[in-house]
Amino acid sequence: MDKFHVKKGDEVVVIAGTEKGKRGKLIAVLRKQQRVIVEGVQMIKRHQRKNQQHPQGAIIEREGTVHISNVMRAEKFDARAAKRAPQAA
Repeated sequence: MDKFHVKKGDEVVVIAGTEKGKRGKLIAVLRKQQRVIVEGVQMIKRHQRKNQQHPQGAIIEREGTVHISNVMRAEKFDARAAKRAPQAA
């Protein structure tokens, strides 16, 4: 079993890729694929067949996955940004 630097419920920042800079809460960690699902990030459209919930069918937007190496815990990211900013004396 791998041990990851983030877990479900953490506030994270995306540090690489098309969604760089976005923040959100971790919804799930997919351990085998080494990917995470972040709230409001990497939105994809799923086409839904007709069923009882959607009698006409529907296009549903939901979160896609992001590789775990492309996210960082928000508090660590903020601390790093504060350290990098020039101190005004």
